[in-house]
Amino acid sequence: MLTDFTQHCALVTGATSQIGRFLLPRLQAADFTVIAISRQPPSNPPAPGLIWQQADLHVPSSLPVFKPNLLFHLAPLPLLPPLLAHFSREMPLKKIIAFSSTSCFTKANSPEPKERSIAAQLTEAETRLITECQARGIAWTLFRPTLIYGCGIDKNVTFIAKFIRRFGFFSLLGQGTGLRQPVHADDLACACVQACVSSRAVNKAYNLSGGQTLSYHNMVEAIFHALGKKPRIMSIPLPIFKLIARCMSWLPRYAHLSAMVARMNQDLCFDHATASDDFGYQPRTFSDNDMGFERP
Repeated sequence: MLTDFTQHCALVTGATSQIGRFLLPRLQAADFTVIAISRQPPSNPPAPGLIWQQADLHVPSSLPVFKPNLLFHLAPLPLLPPLLAHFSREMPLKKIIAFSSTSCFTKANSPEPKERSIAAQLTEAETRLITECQARGIAWTLFRPTLIYGCGIDKNVTFIAKFIRRFGFFSLLGQGTGLRQPVHADDLACACVQACVSSRAVNKAYNLSGGQTLSYHNMVEAIFHALGKKPRIMSIPLPIFKLIARCMSWLPRYAHLSAMVARMNQDLCFDHATASDDFGYQPRTFSDNDMGFERP
């Protein structure tokens, strides 16, 4: 069954993701008809102008046939090339805005095989996407954000906040001097809307970082303040920290802890000046805004 929609029709994959929660209302405010796809149903009834489809992108052949002219791919990037290959070449798709990650750079030489694999998959997916778009004459824009937060569902800022709430302190490897640029999910959603109407953002990839560069230590300190708590930060020597992280990593909720710890003193910074110049990207600072979790 062929589903036809209005001229301004946007397909959003990964619609219940952090970015999706902010992007959907922005697109609706811009008078787009929005088709939202996710594996999980929405928590609230769909708003007018929003068509929700529960589907699994791992099985593109099971998806209904849509006719969007704009695709925002918020789901994992490796799922996009097979999905695009499934789309009919007669589809009026004019532009794709998709998300990769700066992890393709920061995890490429990780000591963890799983992280190196993630970086390789992202790089391969980027190449396949660009090749497929060129073959079909579809404009593309690729975003690589830094550490995303803002909905209370991320594995970095929210993990730290939950740890602080539970234990009342947070431990750092050494002094936690590694620089970070946390980026709010709503700023990324705003970038999507800005880039989709910008002629300068066509066929380009952008690193999208947050509006503030701060050390890992200062980031944790800001999270304490956001929770209304006095910072209690412990500096632990490397051998002891590795032992603690190894023990806790056996628990599913802390499985990512070892890799997270390993980068506490590494700078993971990226310049977003090109995005600012091309389509007006202006991310907010980290210390003075809503981090996506409620204060106790």
